[in-house]
Amino acid sequence: MYIKQLSVFVENKSGRLSEITSIIAKAGVDIRAISIADTTDFGILRLIVNKPDEAEKALKDAGLTVSINKVIAVGIPDRTGGIADTLAAIANKEVGVEYMYEYVARNSDHAYFVMRVADNEKAVAALTEIGFELLTQDAVSKH
Repeated sequence: MYIKQLSVFVENKSGRLSEITSIIAKAGVDIRAISIADTTDFGILRLIVNKPDEAEKALKDAGLTVSINKVIAVGIPDRTGGIADTLAAIANKEVGVEYMYEYVARNSDHAYFVMRVADNEKAVAALTEIGFELLTQDAVSKH
């Protein structure tokens, strides 16, 4: 029920994101979701890709600092209140959300959100108990 997310330490300078995404493309890896949090001097680029191990190797071979984290990607009904209901399910189990961003899936009636939470197991249990769809790593590879 978990997917792999790459986190890349990025210098905040012109062209750096282009370089990183080019490295990933040259490795034959497709980016499924992307988010960046930055400060004046650096940022953390978060990526969901179809081949996380290959992307990690290519980025490390290029001298970048990369880590892989387990996150969850939940399918949220594309309707008013869908996000609120999802976050309530997690909050009811007292699990905090550290960050989240959207994942675009082709041919779906759901909006997907990638979440880093304080306790993956509790969050997965809470969401599946209510019937939310969670993406698997295999599904990410196929989308």
